[in-house]
Amino acid sequence: MTYSLNMTNITKTFGTGSKQVTALNQLNFTASPGEFISIIGPSGSGKSTFLTLAGGLQSPSSGTIHINGIDFTNVSEKERAKLRFQEIGFILQSSNLIPFLTIEDQFYLVGQVKKEAVSKKDIDTLLTSLGIDHLKKSFPSDLSGGERQRVAIGRALFNQPSLMLADEPTASLDTEHAYNVVELLAKEAHEKEKATVMVTHDPRMLKWSDRVYKMEDCVLIEQKNV
Repeated sequence: MTYSLNMTNITKTFGTGSKQVTALNQLNFTASPGEFISIIGPSGSGKSTFLTLAGGLQSPSSGTIHINGIDFTNVSEKERAKLRFQEIGFILQSSNLIPFLTIEDQFYLVGQVKKEAVSKKDIDTLLTSLGIDHLKKSFPSDLSGGERQRVAIGRALFNQPSLMLADEPTASLDTEHAYNVVELLAKEAHEKEKATVMVTHDPRMLKWSDRVYKMEDCVLIEQKNV
């Protein structure tokens, strides 16, 4: 079976000698297409380190990471950047939209970066599925926090990535918008067969998860009956 994300015996340390700190220790984790997985844990527990490793933004001290069957730990930085763009969709705490581009143009920019033609129909279909097609001529400043996060989710999905990584995507949202965003993430994961991993500090957001893990003592421990 090819997992969207397969992390095997991952250890990550920082520093050397007596100042060496272990952030992750012999961690194993998989995410399959269509799964929506949440990871919880206190600040400083290693959640952010896990996410940056899963997203190929840094390399483990030991162990291997495969994304859609591709070994991310044994490629050049140039190849890793290319694969990251093709295989991974990132959703961050802030939507990171470009303020001077309309919502529609945020997606055309993706095509320019990829040097590929972008279909207006594809953009319209995606925005309609997210319930924001009526906002396509608007600018980010015209949108609510929840609407901007929906655009960010759409932009992350637009490349058809194998893996979606969401880092505290509800941190800046009120409860209603937070629920809507997480429900939408779970829906998109299931319907579009995208493995999605969300890091969150908010236990109220876990009810849509297929699996929940807690980061504890530098490893992930699956939670039962969440």
